[in-house]
Amino acid sequence: MLAEQILNFLHHLKIDVPVPRGVQVLNPYQQPAIFDLCKQFYTKYYADNESRTLLIGINPGRLGAGLTGVPFTDPIRLKEICKIENTLPAKPELSSDFIYRVIDFLVEAHAFYQKFYFSSVSPIGFTLKGKNLNYYDVPLLQKRLKPFMQTCMRTQLSWGLNTRVAFCLGEGENFKFLAAWNKEEKFFQEIISLPHPRFIMQYKRRQLNYYLHLYVKTKTDLIIRVEYISNIEPVL
Repeated sequence: MLAEQILNFLHHLKIDVPVPRGVQVLNPYQQPAIFDLCKQFYTKYYADNESRTLLIGINPGRLGAGLTGVPFTDPIRLKEICKIENTLPAKPELSSDFIYRVIDFLVEAHAFYQKFYFSSVSPIGFTLKGKNLNYYDVPLLQKRLKPFMQTCMRTQLSWGLNTRVAFCLGEGENFKFLAAWNKEEKFFQEIISLPHPRFIMQYKRRQLNYYLHLYVKTKTDLIIRVEYISNIEPVL
């Protein structure tokens, strides 16, 4: 099952290269209580062998995946929407807030996760002086992480995920890196970039409905496209 592959991947996640001075590694999967939450989540939504389309973020943040182990899911959404009880601090995370608004617009959590799988360019997060750090913020960190990130991407794609198209969450540095990397490695035939959820919630909140509809339309179009292609019978 896909859930077993995901959980095995997360359980063995670790970085074997030194990080720059002052950078702290954010790896919640080494904590038994957090890994148990991941087990509940992935066995609930990924207990099958169906292919999913990747939604690729930057790296886990302190209040989202860095806390719960589930990408773009803070303790509040994990409990209230995914119905997974937890005793983590009930702090909202902006990206999680936006993503679950999108999910609510589209369908509901179970149907959404039947089609999509969240990951990140770096599945392990980082902090610097107590604040979130992106993998691309420190050039030395990005350089040292690249072999690790490549192994992680190849491992995830080996599960039969959709390689025709993927979404990049972030139109700036994350997309710039991912597009160039994809050109080298040929992970996907196409990568579609979308504004990062945190950027929307922090700087474009007055246009929230516009961005919600942008996400919903893009994903709906993709679902129709993928299902159409999947239903075409091969020519013998």
